[in-house]
Amino acid sequence: MRRPYATPEQLAAWTHRQAPTNAEQLLARAAQDVDSALLTAIYAVDDDGDPTDPAIAQALADATCAQVEYWLESGDNGIGAAGQWESVSIGPVSLSGRRSAPPGASGVELAPRAARALRRAGLEPGRVIDW
Repeated sequence: MRRPYATPEQLAAWTHRQAPTNAEQLLARAAQDVDSALLTAIYAVDDDGDPTDPAIAQALADATCAQVEYWLESGDNGIGAAGQWESVSIGPVSLSGRRSAPPGASGVELAPRAARALRRAGLEPGRVIDW
């Protein structure tokens, strides 16, 4: 069974604050975004699909934590609902202009620090890691 890329403890260490109560859910969502961004990246995995290279595993954990950190700072919950509108009012409901943040090539908008963690490890779509 495939393990998550990062744990709530790793998230707390990354953000230097206590992990939120829904950390496991956020980490799972972030791992899905990381997976989508690396859809064609090739690296060695074990029978469960976990990376065998500790440096690759660390890069995936770092990227996952960075993605959650980005959501926490922007008020998102990993489903992309936050940050969609320039301004919002509740009574009597007023929405104005959708923000346009183009997603990455994979259709997934990765946090800048998440994308950098993957690039530093050589984890780019279509690139084969020498193993």
